[in-house]
Amino acid sequence: KMAAVDIDVPVETEPQIHNAVDLERQAEGFKEQGNAFYSNKDYSEAFNYYTKAIDACPKNASYYGNRAATLMMLCRFREALEDSQQAVRLDDCFMKGHLREGKCHLSLGNAMAASRSFQKVLELEPSNKEALKENKNASTLMDLERMAELSFEKRDFRKVVYCMDRALAWASACHRFKILKAECLALLGRYPEAQSVASDILRMDSTNADALYVRGLCLYYEDCIDKAVQFFVQALRMAPDHEKARLACRNAKALKAKKEEGNQMFKSCNYEAAYQLYTEALAIDPNNIKTNAKLYCNRATAGAKLKKLNQAIEDCTSAIKLDDTYIKAYLRRAQCYMDTEQYEEAVRDYEKVYQTEKTSEHKHLLKNAQLELKKSKRKDYYKVLGVGKNATDDEIKKAYRKRALMHHPDRHSSATPEIQKEEEKKFKEVGEAFTVLSDPKKKVRYDNGHDLDNDGGCDGRGK
Repeated sequence: KMAAVDIDVPVETEPQIHNAVDLERQAEGFKEQGNAFYSNKDYSEAFNYYTKAIDACPKNASYYGNRAATLMMLCRFREALEDSQQAVRLDDCFMKGHLREGKCHLSLGNAMAASRSFQKVLELEPSNKEALKENKNASTLMDLERMAELSFEKRDFRKVVYCMDRALAWASACHRFKILKAECLALLGRYPEAQSVASDILRMDSTNADALYVRGLCLYYEDCIDKAVQFFVQALRMAPDHEKARLACRNAKALKAKKEEGNQMFKSCNYEAAYQLYTEALAIDPNNIKTNAKLYCNRATAGAKLKKLNQAIEDCTSAIKLDDTYIKAYLRRAQCYMDTEQYEEAVRDYEKVYQTEKTSEHKHLLKNAQLELKKSKRKDYYKVLGVGKNATDDEIKKAYRKRALMHHPDRHSSATPEIQKEEEKKFKEVGEAFTVLSDPKKKVRYDNGHDLDNDGGCDGRGK
């Protein structure tokens, strides 16, 4: 039992080699060396010597204060805060310690705690200019936080970014502000900027759940849903109570499933079911601009198949509002305009497409729309005779006889002069229509949108 007691070299014996005065003298020497390195801006070496001074004399508040100042220069604000707090614990009247504690709190985005520290300085020295100035900065920071919070609730994400940019001028080490800015940049569709902010944080702290969430959010909004889910899952692994990551993960999975189900129904020619599924998918997350643009365009395609052409046009317009570079939506809308004989609008969309992508197919579509527009501005002889554009020669003859009889002047001899004039005009138009549509050559030229003036046709006769 006696052997169990270790009496050889007690751990505490080393400091006892020096007396208190020698230790203080040694600590002061380390501090002076630290000051010299600090003056030369060699903060890493200054840190080492201030640490030696603290090790030699751990009850000296100024050594912690000096090391805190060095850590602040190295942008290691959390460690600097700990040293500042230790300094004022050792000496509550250490004004520089309170001032540095406040500055660390401010840099880390803790405006209220910063204000308390600056107030302590002002209690010790009411006219301290630096404390008065920094206290004002802390107050401004609190105002910016409140403004950002209200703006986020109102979905004014640009205002939030503006507030956070101003806040970060004082709170440069505040991850919370950086994350809020990054999240709003993502919500504004400024994905590269948002990714950059989140990546910077992850380089310093690879387990930061907020930064992982923002990375996932950017991928989710860029329609890279599988990769996005991986980041959301990783964020939840780091912080199981991360509500935003959980909601985004759920939305991402639901959106992907609903969209894929809609696509499957469309491929199976079940257009009603596809239309309904795209509608349900659009209700999942109004913030997902890129995916929703595709969903609107998909629903427009299903709507066109169901002959809901006006709704299809509206859906394409919604898709273009979300993404004005979405060529597929312009093409789909242009086709719907063609199908509803809104040729000017179709030409406008095809021109936009052709300016963006000068392919032979787009050129052909534009020329065709321009031709239909030109044709639409002439008299529609098929409509005058009341027949379809695919009418046979016999149908055209029958329609002509019927319409000529209906509008013949003899039939309206007892009518008022106005009616007689109107019926005479219609009778002439019926004759013009038949002259063109009963002549194979003229009919082909008319159908192809060519001018008939130089061919002895109806327009020459009607002058």
